[in-house]
Amino acid sequence: MPTELDIESVVPAPIDIDSTARVVNGIELNVVTAGDESDPLVVLLHGFPEFWYGWREQIAPLAEAGYRVLVPDQRGYNLSEKPQGARAYRTRELARDVRALIRSEGRTAAHVVGHDWGGMVAWELALRYPEAIDRLGIVNAPHPTAYRRQLRSNPAQLRRSWYAIGFQLPWLPEFACRYDDYRLLERALRRTARPGTFGDDEVAAYRRAWGRDGALTGMLNWYRAATRYPSTPPRERVDAPTLVVWGEDDDALVPALAVDSAGFCSNSRLEMFPAASHWVLHEEPDRVTALLREHLGSG
Repeated sequence: MPTELDIESVVPAPIDIDSTARVVNGIELNVVTAGDESDPLVVLLHGFPEFWYGWREQIAPLAEAGYRVLVPDQRGYNLSEKPQGARAYRTRELARDVRALIRSEGRTAAHVVGHDWGGMVAWELALRYPEAIDRLGIVNAPHPTAYRRQLRSNPAQLRRSWYAIGFQLPWLPEFACRYDDYRLLERALRRTARPGTFGDDEVAAYRRAWGRDGALTGMLNWYRAATRYPSTPPRERVDAPTLVVWGEDDDALVPALAVDSAGFCSNSRLEMFPAASHWVLHEEPDRVTALLREHLGSG
């Protein structure tokens, strides 16, 4: 059975950092926390195929900058609960998880930042529950309307989305992901990022998370739910001040999505990284952290 990471060795810093289990929206989430409980709240949301560990470079700097930081393993991932069936992973439910997590801190709103699927949840939260967002941060995750439009009009984006179609099959994607010690998922990280971005220690940490009972099915059910139960939020425009960070050399998402997505925000800032990939969060951690601190701290 995989063992959990020593969080203090992963995020070494002169701050209090902990991992707790919280029941929110009817399920139990593992949540890494840092910073003073009275400080402004920031929630960091990971994507596929990561877990809270994907934000390890940002946790301490944000806490040291005066923020209360919450980083959950989202439902289906790592140590969090893994409900049965694709329906449990509808984007609306994922957004409700985050809204309930914010409320578990005694707050009604927070700064919310998401990468990849975590960014899709952040968009959903901003569109469905705008009162829950103070400031929004998006890293390589398209606004849902922008994504649908690109799929319909841009053959390049359709080609890049082929893997999501394959994930709709029963059991076979789980088998493929598990085969040869999770080789497919390892390649999904290493071959789409700058050389050296994901070293052996990082991949070993991800393998431990992928090896949790039910984790592969939970992770893949995000894709299945998005196809079978597409979200229809009540609005398209985001009112919260929004920072969009985008690595242009993204194997899965065309750069035009960054511009289109920022266009759905009333108050947006777009920062493009021409030499970075989908994994800009890991390739340029200091620059991404600096952008986030500037965005969250602006008036």
